[in-house]
Amino acid sequence: MILKALAISFLVAFGLGILFTSILRSAAIEYSFSLPPGGVGWEEQEEKIDYELAFPGRILPDSPLWFLKVARDKLWLTLTPSKLRKAELSLLFADKRIVASKILFEKGEYELGTMILLKAEKYLEEAARLEQSCRDEGDDTGILTRRITFAALKHREEIADILTIAPQDATPDIIKIKNITEGVFISERNALQEKGEEAPKSPSEWD
Repeated sequence: MILKALAISFLVAFGLGILFTSILRSAAIEYSFSLPPGGVGWEEQEEKIDYELAFPGRILPDSPLWFLKVARDKLWLTLTPSKLRKAELSLLFADKRIVASKILFEKGEYELGTMILLKAEKYLEEAARLEQSCRDEGDDTGILTRRITFAALKHREEIADILTIAPQDATPDIIKIKNITEGVFISERNALQEKGEEAPKSPSEWD
């Protein structure tokens, strides 16, 4: 009886997972690239950012089990009552996805890599939005503000590497995505400065 109940629960969960994935795929932006890598990068070498990105895990977006990780992350955020904790989780998911995106580009999976890169920066943007909301409500977000600021710089660094291996026709889309990163950096950097705290220097292209 117990085994039967477990089997039914598994089938229901699996079916919901497939449905959830179908909804996500139907709503996702699709990319199609065909030109060879453009080798675009920053004109000048800058100091590496002292920020460690999270390990993306063994299941990457090109895995048939990826939808389970997506569903888990969505559920995790939904069940988290603290807005500040939601911001921390969004930052974690952003960091994991930009690493996964770079791996996909290195494997030549440019279209999927671009989709995941967009998702990474959207999570980063959401982390900044939630942090600002908590800050406006009087919460102490100093540590998180600094983390998001440096995360944005690290993401920019990773995007620079991605641009060197991305197809030429993917470059405009990647640069648009990088604009999200720039917006996050500027807003969080400004928040640090308004508190009278030392903030990291703006990259030359964002001055």
